[in-house]
Amino acid sequence: MSSKVWRAKGEYRKLKRKFTFSKEMIALKEAHVIEKIYSELGSRHRVKRRDITISEIAEIKPEEATNLELRRILGLESEL
Repeated sequence: MSSKVWRAKGEYRKLKRKFTFSKEMIALKEAHVIEKIYSELGSRHRVKRRDITISEIAEIKPEEATNLELRRILGLESEL
């Protein structure tokens, strides 16, 4: 199986405020993307899984990625 590029959008609640997010990542399937989002937001922002709402997960073409680090991994950007 080959890895695919995914873009996930959603929001999370923390301290009675809502924050939106958009993340791009490489994964084999959608379930892996969901788990990675829960893991990253939980560790970086100390948010419980029940406070995270994922509204959209879509597979995108590698050329559509906007994350510079991800583009470098995919070989679309050259390092200086």
